[in-house]
Formats: sequence, structure tokens, C-alpha cells
Amino acid sequence: MASDLVYTPINPTFGGNPLNSSHLLAVAGAQKTATASDAPISSSGSGTGSGSGSTTQSQADLFLSQLEGRLLSALAGQVTDAIFGNPPQANGTIVFGDTTIDFSQDAGSIELLITQDGTTTTISVPKLQTTASNP
Repeated sequence: MASDLVYTPINPTFGGNPLNSSHLLAVAGAQKTATASDAPISSSGSGTGSGSGSTTQSQADLFLSQLEGRLLSALAGQVTDAIFGNPPQANGTIVFGDTTIDFSQDAGSIELLITQDGTTTTISVPKLQTTASNP
């Protein structure tokens, strides 16, 4: 007696649980850091990255880097909740340190203006349009 095999994605980018994003970001950051510290450093000539001229992060630096990534991930979740939450907001402003995120949405798209250190980045995302079918 077998049942159907059902695939459930883990990564929220591909339809998985959005609560997995901070964990996946932390794991990716840890893997990137471990890989980068194992790589030879060509500019100092020290070989494996140990000794003087090393770019190896201390445990405190690694912790702070991962904490920053988790906080930014939580901020991204708050922006997403403001845009898509219940009830969704038509527009708003979120300030995080020296970064300001202004968002507005209409029936067809979501516009994000991210301002940091005097530089503004604009992101325009089309909204998913669905039509209900009559059974």
C-alpha cells in the first residue's frame, strides 16, 4: 500500500515556508565564510589564510555578520508583511538605521524605493494576476 510522493519545497523562493528564509540565509552565510577563509590569499603570500595578513574572521565578527544577516532578513519579512499582510497596505515607509524603504502598490505592480547613503534604488515588481474560474 503506497501513497503518492509529494514534494514540498524548503526554499521560500520556490514556494517553501517563508519562515525558512532566515535559517537558509544564516547557513549560506556560514558556508560562504568557511569557504572564503579556506581559500589561499594571493596578495599577502601567506598561503592558507593563517598568520599575519589573514582575512580570517574572528568568532565575534562571524557572529555579528550572521546577526546582521538575520536582522536584515527579519526586516525584509516586515516589509513583505506590510505589503501583502492582512490587510495589505497601499503604501508606506520603513526606516532601518540609515536606510529608508518607501513602497507603493496599485492593481498591477509594487514599487519599492530604497534610499541609503544618498543613493536611491528603485525596484518595480509586477503583481500576480489571477482569474477565478467558474466550476
